[in-house]
Amino acid sequence: MINFIQFTLTRAGLAVITLLLVCFIVFSLMELVPGTCAERYLAFKNTQGSQITYEDIEKEKIRLGLDKPFLYRYGKWVSNIVLNGDFGDSCILRMNINELLSGRFMLSLTICLVALIFSYLIAIPVGIISATTKYATLDNTLKFISYLGIALPNFLVALCIMLFMTVYYGDTMTGLFSQEYENEPWSSAKLFDFLSRAWLPIFVLGWNATAFALQTVRALMLDENDKLYVMAARARGISGMSLLWRYPAKHSLGPVINSIGFDLNRIFSALPIVALILILTEAGALLIEALARSNDQQLAGAIIFLLTATIVFVNFITDIILAIIDPRIRKGVMGGG
Repeated sequence: MINFIQFTLTRAGLAVITLLLVCFIVFSLMELVPGTCAERYLAFKNTQGSQITYEDIEKEKIRLGLDKPFLYRYGKWVSNIVLNGDFGDSCILRMNINELLSGRFMLSLTICLVALIFSYLIAIPVGIISATTKYATLDNTLKFISYLGIALPNFLVALCIMLFMTVYYGDTMTGLFSQEYENEPWSSAKLFDFLSRAWLPIFVLGWNATAFALQTVRALMLDENDKLYVMAARARGISGMSLLWRYPAKHSLGPVINSIGFDLNRIFSALPIVALILILTEAGALLIEALARSNDQQLAGAIIFLLTATIVFVNFITDIILAIIDPRIRKGVMGGG
């Protein structure tokens, strides 16, 4: 038990170090963008007809604390996040980032998590069936479907579904809400409207993830199925589903669980493009707006930090789960069987 506590504390410490390192990288990248926040904002104001002078830029730099050293500003940015949960103000929109992301990031994270769960619920049983079936036709069909999932990019799947829905139902299914519920407070009717539309980004984001996970499960099952401990179990008279779930399937799920954080990152990475096509109004849409259009690095940095923090936390949880359920790791961590 002491070993397990040490293992948990070590993993937690590594998670914190990773998060601080990511904070430093994100903040450094924000600093490397040409022009300071003050210059970008005043340049934006200049395009709106305001007459901006050099003195205005210097005053804005002082107001934002940009005249302070790099490490001081980095420390203040991190301390505000850790101690106050405050990401500051958007450089271009001049709104508090917490208010901008209020609800939007959780909405994005929920869509990504549901897409991830959806992909695993399909990929794990189908991957096991593909690896263990005696019917070559079934195996080849499942492999073809998984190859198709890898070959077709998410945005193309989204465009095909939108075209189909437009032709046959007269609705492109863009947006997470119908027009009448877009700015309404949450209610049962708005929730039902959201669910009737959220299936599309969930399906599109889960498309590639399902194919990758299916291929992973199939390969792991084929590898485990030929190992000596499985042959020994067969020699002892264990067969059928009992053999399958107690040995190769159980050991194959470890790497799948360990890749949850990676798969979540891949799904969220696809979200901005999908959000652009489906005209979604959540964190993915804000991220592509901040990076590609407005060059709002403060807003982009906050979204990237939140995503990284989520992935680091998920990886920490999966490490603990693996240490509990996998006997090979458990013996090393807990010092027992």
